[in-house]
Amino acid sequence: MAQIPQRRSTSDTPVTPAGAPGKAPRYGVETKRGMAGRLGGLGRPGRRAAGARASRRAAPKEKQPGFLSRAVNNWWNRLLGAVFGGGLEDQGEQYLAHQTTRDYVLNTAGQAAWGGLFPLLTMVCTWFVGAEQAGLFSMAFTVGTLLLFLANFGVRTYQVSDLDELQSFKDYQINRLITCGLMLLVGFGYCKVRGYAEPMISICMGVLSFRAVDGLADVYEGRLQQKDKLYLAGLSQGLRCAASFLAFSIVLFVTRNLVFASFAMAIAAVASLLLLTLPLAYLETEKSLPATFRGVRELFVQCWPLFLALFLYNVIDSVPKFAMEGSLSYDNQLYYNAMYFPAHSILMAAGFIYKPQLVRLARIWEDPEKHRRFDLVVLAMVGVIALITGAMALFMGWVGIPLMGLMYGLDFEQFRSLVFVMVATGGVCACIDFLYQIITVLRAQGEVTRLYLIAFVFAVPVAMLLVNFSGLSGAVVGSLVVMSILLLLLVTEYLAIRKRLE
Repeated sequence: MAQIPQRRSTSDTPVTPAGAPGKAPRYGVETKRGMAGRLGGLGRPGRRAAGARASRRAAPKEKQPGFLSRAVNNWWNRLLGAVFGGGLEDQGEQYLAHQTTRDYVLNTAGQAAWGGLFPLLTMVCTWFVGAEQAGLFSMAFTVGTLLLFLANFGVRTYQVSDLDELQSFKDYQINRLITCGLMLLVGFGYCKVRGYAEPMISICMGVLSFRAVDGLADVYEGRLQQKDKLYLAGLSQGLRCAASFLAFSIVLFVTRNLVFASFAMAIAAVASLLLLTLPLAYLETEKSLPATFRGVRELFVQCWPLFLALFLYNVIDSVPKFAMEGSLSYDNQLYYNAMYFPAHSILMAAGFIYKPQLVRLARIWEDPEKHRRFDLVVLAMVGVIALITGAMALFMGWVGIPLMGLMYGLDFEQFRSLVFVMVATGGVCACIDFLYQIITVLRAQGEVTRLYLIAFVFAVPVAMLLVNFSGLSGAVVGSLVVMSILLLLLVTEYLAIRKRLE
C-alpha cells in the first residue's frame, strides 16, 4: 500500500507533541497537548516578550523638554564648552547679522523692558511699602539714572556709528570700566554731600550699583549693535531688566525692606551680565584688536561733548525733582514720576523706530548724493513723533488716567490737566533726543554742548521759582517751558550745521 505523505506544519521544524519527541503528528495536526507544550514550556520567552510589549504600551511617554528648556540647555552647553575649550573669543558665531524683523521685535522688547522698569518698580513699592517710601525710592532712582549718563559717557551712539572701527572694542571696554567706577564714586560723594541718612543712602547705593551694571552691559550691547546684531542686544537688555524686577519684587514682598530689595536688583543684574550679556558679545563678534592708551584717550576726548550734552539734558530734566525734594514731601516725587511715565513712553516709542536705523543713517550720510534723502528722513521722524504725542494725549484722556489710579491705588483725576502738560513735554523731549542722535551721526556733537548749558542756566531758576510758587504744578509746567527752549535752540543749530556741511 502506498504511504500517504505527511504534511509539514507552517513552521520549518516538525511540530512535536508532548511525550513523543522527534515524531511529527499525522497530517501535520497539532494535538492539544502539543499546543499546550508550545505555549507553555517552550513558549515562556514569547509570553514574557508579549508582557514586555504590553508594559511598554501602558507606560506613559517621556515628556520632551519645551522650547525654553532646550534653549537654556543649549546656551549652557555652548557657554561651558567655550569656557573649558579655550575661551569665549575663540568660538564660532551661531547667530546671523542683519535680521531686520528680529532687530525691531527684540530691540523693542528690550527698550520697553528698560523704560518700563522704573514705573513697575515704583508700583511695587507703592503696593508693599506705601507712597512715601515709593517716593523715597523714586528719588534714589532719579539720582541713579542721572549718574548712569556718566557711566555711559555718551559713547553708545559713537560706538555703533564707528563703522570703520577706528577704536578697538577693548578701547571701549576700558573706557566703560573707568566711567562706571567714576559713577559709583561720584554717587557716594553726592549722597554724603546731600546729607542723606539711612536708609536713603543705602537705597541710593543699591540703585547706583544696579545702574553701574546697566552702564557696563551697555558697551557689550553696543558691540552687538555695531555688528548688526541688535536683536541680541535687545534680548540681553530685556532679560536683565526682567531678572532685576523679579529679584526686587520678591525680596521686597518677603522683607518689606527697600535696602535689601535694591541690592537684590543689583545682584540679579550682575548675574545677567556674566551669564548672558558678556558671553554674547564675545561669542557673536570677532576678536577685538588690542587696547591702546591712545585709543582710550581718544574716546574720552571725542565723547566728552556727547557726555556733557546728555548729562546736562538729564540734569535739566531732573531739576524739577531736585527742586521738589527740598520743599515738598516725598510722595510728590511719586506723583511727578507717575505722570512722567506716559511722556517717557513717547520717547521710548520714537526710539523704537529710529534707534535701530542709526547705523543705516550713518551710511546714508556718508554718500553726498543722499544728503537730501537724509533731511527727508529727519523731517518724517519729527512728524511721527507728533503723531505719537497726539495718540498718547487721546489715550490718557480716555482711559489712561483712570488706569493710572488703578495701577497705583491713588487718585490721579485731580491731576488731569497736569497729565496733558506732561504728555506735551514728552513729545518735546522725544524731538530733542532724536535731533541729538542725528547731530552725533553728523559728528558735530561738540557744537551743541553750549546749547545745553544755556538751557541749564534757564532751568534752575525757573524750576526753583515755580516749585516754590505752585508746588507740584509748578514743577510740571517748568519742565515744559525749559524743554521747549532747548528744542528751539537745537533746531536752530541743526539747520546751521546742515547749511555749513553742504
